Amino acid sequence: MGQAMTARTADLLVLLAALIWGLAYLAQKTAMADVGPYAFVAMRASIAALVLAPFAWREGVPPLRLTLLGGAMFFAAVTIQQVGIVTASVTNTAFLTAVYIVLAPLMALVLWRRGAGWRIWLGAALALAGAFALAGGRLDSFGPGDWLVLASSIGWAGYMLVTEKAGLAARPLSYTAGVFVVVAACAWPLAIADGLPPLASLTPALPEILYVGILSSAVTFGLMAVAMRHIQSSRAAILLSAEALFAALFAALLLGERLAPLGLAGAGLILAAVVLIQTGPRR
Repeated sequence: MGQAMTARTADLLVLLAALIWGLAYLAQKTAMADVGPYAFVAMRASIAALVLAPFAWREGVPPLRLTLLGGAMFFAAVTIQQVGIVTASVTNTAFLTAVYIVLAPLMALVLWRRGAGWRIWLGAALALAGAFALAGGRLDSFGPGDWLVLASSIGWAGYMLVTEKAGLAARPLSYTAGVFVVVAACAWPLAIADGLPPLASLTPALPEILYVGILSSAVTFGLMAVAMRHIQSSRAAILLSAEALFAALFAALLLGERLAPLGLAGAGLILAAVVLIQTGPRR
């Protein structure tokens, strides 16, 4: 019972991360009007590292090799995604990033020879189909930005697998803080070379920068690292697919948007995927 309760709590933490990420794509897109992608990534990572620093200090030193690898994966994924979202639509970005839902169990199978089980594969297919339906069952005109966002999904899947391994060290918050230190160290030189924006232009983008830096980075990735000490990356990826559902819900509540029948069907598919793995055995 104790293990079941631990796994249930881990599932809820991942769903909470998906809830916060539901608003993140919009913040990442609108901030590009005032801040370049590299500067945005650098500030996002720096804020997240500072927020997590007190917790990391209490936990102690994380596994260095996995932290460096996780940081490299995260940097590649978030930088490629952020450059892509400059020209890619929010709808395309949300769906193309969701490809990691399928890539995570596939990479685990190839790298670790770990079968995911029929529930994971079916849940991944349902979640990806649901994300596509929520995007309207189509992609807007496909351009270079969209290809970059699609490529970033490989990095996100890899980051989840590394984070699962790092969970064995029982220092999830210091690991996450270390990851953001690596990302910031890699991103700042690119931001400086690209030309830092004037301080005055940061004011309009400050809410987006703080939201993504604190909530969508420090809080959510910290929660995910804690949760993945108890659940596998493949399972977490399906639960995180609920971010598309939460994004649609926020759009309805805050922007007055309404889902078409196809979008409602997509929401149902994502819910079905979450329920499917919730009712299955935990390993």
